[in-house]
Amino acid sequence: MRWRILALLFLARIGLGFQFQTLASVSDDLIVAFGLDYAGIGLLIGLFMAPGLVLALPAGYLGRLVPDRDMVVLGLLCLAGGGLVSSFASGSLGIGIGRAVAGAGFLFSTLYFTKMVADWFEGREMATAMSLLVMSWPFGIAMGQVGHAWLAVTFDWRVPFQVASVYCLLAAAGVFLVYRTPDGQPASSTGQAPRLTRQEWLLVLCAAGAWGLFNAAYVTYLSFGPKLLQDLGQTAIGAAGIISVGSWLMIGSGALCGQVVDRLGHRTLVLTVCMTAAAVALGLLGVPGAGLVASLLFGLVGMAPAGVIMALAGLALRPQVRAFGMGVFFTVYYAIMLATPPAAGAILDATGRAQGPIWLAMVLFAAVVPLAFAFKLIKARSAG
Repeated sequence: MRWRILALLFLARIGLGFQFQTLASVSDDLIVAFGLDYAGIGLLIGLFMAPGLVLALPAGYLGRLVPDRDMVVLGLLCLAGGGLVSSFASGSLGIGIGRAVAGAGFLFSTLYFTKMVADWFEGREMATAMSLLVMSWPFGIAMGQVGHAWLAVTFDWRVPFQVASVYCLLAAAGVFLVYRTPDGQPASSTGQAPRLTRQEWLLVLCAAGAWGLFNAAYVTYLSFGPKLLQDLGQTAIGAAGIISVGSWLMIGSGALCGQVVDRLGHRTLVLTVCMTAAAVALGLLGVPGAGLVASLLFGLVGMAPAGVIMALAGLALRPQVRAFGMGVFFTVYYAIMLATPPAAGAILDATGRAQGPIWLAMVLFAAVVPLAFAFKLIKARSAG
């Protein structure tokens, strides 16, 4: 049953990446339509993450009162509604409002998707399950990289937002009708406010920092990698296709990486090797003719440990404080994700070269490693 539940959550969570990718896929159209610069595009991309900065902790508290399923359904409905608002906008303000509404939905759904998987896979194959769940995000993004670009060229920049919204509506219906909580675990709970121990605070902050930096680097790659390839002579659709290769490949490599860590251990060593590969791949992206090789390395090795990093949150927290702890986790994550896209866009505006944001992504990937070592040391100290 738990694997069927995981399959349901994977299919539903695809909608998060599919809706997120809309803005990046139509960014050139928005620049022409509304006179935006790349810093403005970066701000609109980052607005998707802005609500999480203020809503993550309240959303974590709501887990004591509202069933996980209902929180995910609410999130998916907000994702659909926000996409529709953006699609009917007549200026950047309307697009921004839609992105913020969708971002609130992203927060509600992604927090409780993660909690659901942690609850179903408590104490067994956590890294594998989280790896599979996390791969739904790049799967949705890869769908958007190819599909949204085609829809925008064939129809209009508004259509990708509308198609992604329909997917999110269908996902909400699926979760509402099919999902159930694990046997022996209540859908919601009441009582005293949950409290994290000092060790849990330290562990969850390390895990959240690693997850935020990892994703900020990935989003920078997705947003500015195509621009770099276009500067080297690729067409817009060709560049999107090359960049999407990494996202497609990480779906398989992520599941394999989770299995390796669950069976053999050596989590920190795996993360170090993979983050090194990610930085090398981004360096290769700027070499003429090496774009496909870079994307292959990025997807096969660099992005493989996504679920391994996400699993740190489950390892850091006791089940009874998991909802609130995930609120802390995502508050840190959103703070990093909100700040990075505008910074990357400003680097591009200042330098005129897409290589600048890619160098920023390399630094962010490298910064994941010391946080993983800190997590290991804190965990080992408590065990001893």
